[in-house]
Amino acid sequence: MKALPLQFERKGDVDLLPVVAQDHSTGEIRMLAWATPEAVRATLETGHATFYSRSRGELWEKGKTSGNTLDVVSILVDCDADAIVYLVAPHGPTCHTGAPSCFFRRLSEAGEIEEPASASTLLARLDAVLLARRAATAEKSYVKSLYDGGPPKIGAKLREEADELARAVAEESADRVVSEAADVLFHVMVALRSRDLGIDAVLRELSRREGTGGHEEKKQRKPSGVV
Repeated sequence: MKALPLQFERKGDVDLLPVVAQDHSTGEIRMLAWATPEAVRATLETGHATFYSRSRGELWEKGKTSGNTLDVVSILVDCDADAIVYLVAPHGPTCHTGAPSCFFRRLSEAGEIEEPASASTLLARLDAVLLARRAATAEKSYVKSLYDGGPPKIGAKLREEADELARAVAEESADRVVSEAADVLFHVMVALRSRDLGIDAVLRELSRREGTGGHEEKKQRKPSGVV
């Protein structure tokens, strides 16, 4: 069998390299583990994230017991070929604690481990704030007023912000285009949350469309109202 073009380090009687699992849609870091050549080959063959357990001395497929699997979309290799990234589509939480990611603690400036922390992306953190605003009962905020106004108010604001972006693209500075685009994205996320949807659902849909031409993708869509 052809040797993998990777630089494994000999640890005892096994060859290992570190593997980072990263959500291919959101960019969230899910976990860090180790792999042998056999683990990498198993991942390539099955499409399921497979690692090597140093404590048990055996291969293990993530989620085979728990059901919280990591489907591998692609494998990235670093510049020295001595570390790899599994770009994954996660199903359920990844950490054995039940957290989405194993990285839910941070090292403080004082050198102490603190929690909670998050490995989530900027969009995911914003989405969490919008979700909290929707659930708030006593708190008064701009976002809460949009939720309270329902689809008519949210829809009107979306149309207003989209028009401002269109005008900025046509005749204003790059800074103004960026600012108006941020406003549009913010209000799109509010609209999604008003329907119990997160920005991750949109990212997954964009990922699904990756590699599909725009005209082809439109042809595949069902007409509005068709189920």
